Amino acid sequence: MLIQLAIIGMIAAMLPLSIVWVSDNPDKYRKLVWITLFLTFDLIMFGAFTRLTDSGLGCPDWPGCYGQADPMRAHADISAAEAAMPTGPVTVMKAWIEMIHRYLAMAIGVLIISTMVIAWRKWRQHREARFSPLFPTLLFGFVCLQGAFGAWTVTMKLQPIIVSIHLLLGMALLALLAWLGARQTEHAPVSPAANALRLPAVLAALLLTIQIALGGWVSSNYAALACTDFPLCQGMLLPPMDFTHGFSLWRDLGMTAGGEFLPFAALTSIHWVHRVFAFAVIALVVWVALKARRIDGLHKTARWLLMAIALQFATGVLTVYLDFPLALAVIHNGGAALLVLLLAMLNYKIRLASLQP
Repeated sequence: MLIQLAIIGMIAAMLPLSIVWVSDNPDKYRKLVWITLFLTFDLIMFGAFTRLTDSGLGCPDWPGCYGQADPMRAHADISAAEAAMPTGPVTVMKAWIEMIHRYLAMAIGVLIISTMVIAWRKWRQHREARFSPLFPTLLFGFVCLQGAFGAWTVTMKLQPIIVSIHLLLGMALLALLAWLGARQTEHAPVSPAANALRLPAVLAALLLTIQIALGGWVSSNYAALACTDFPLCQGMLLPPMDFTHGFSLWRDLGMTAGGEFLPFAALTSIHWVHRVFAFAVIALVVWVALKARRIDGLHKTARWLLMAIALQFATGVLTVYLDFPLALAVIHNGGAALLVLLLAMLNYKIRLASLQP
């Protein structure tokens, strides 16, 4: 089965590798990095779709599905589980969603290994800074760690802390790929005035990371509908909340650390904290983007950042008002990934200002 899965991962990676190979772009390494970045963004979106459709246990084992490399060969076992519990975590559709997510993840793993191998080869040949193998090797370590958390997500039955860390590692992988992609790209000169934004831009990235962790905690605990109104929650500014149980990290899904069912007040606290912290993130990101818009070399990234934060706010509010529609929830997750990418690019460009003569 492992050999079959490895073959599937390599076949899935053949299309993007072929696009790079036949491209008339002379800098194929740069193209490979950006295609890997694009597919990683897609994987984060599809991972959100997998989680939000409750397909995380569509195949209750790992890395295959009932010991098979694809759901088609495990159809009898999946159908039996679906017949026993039609609304349960295992259905034919959910199994395919989960395995497609794994296939895409394996393909990205192959692309990152390819990037690392090419970087080492080019570094030995040219010793150019942009071919430094440090980042690609770090990416390889990240993708291995991400794979381990993907396995634990299944084997530990969607334990919220594992699911949340899995999400954060995916976002970190995206940020590292964005940084690597930025190193392969020519940028317009950045005004020295950008140095004044070094600390605020890093702080914005830090606050966004915390907010994504809180968002992952909302999603992994299925707390998105704990507040169905906005800007109030349950018609109150401070609804009944249970922070102790809500933010007890090491516990099973839907349960307290003591093994009892998680009270609704705990879900309310999870949702409320994510919502309130969002205002701090929005305020800082908007402030940084407005400042960056006035600086030569940063204005384009700043405009995209303002559009992305507006999209993220709108999808967050509409998700509550429209009773958590799947498409909006997936877009909301994609908006978070887009903010990670843009803040990584902004921080890279600000760093350029200090390196320029």
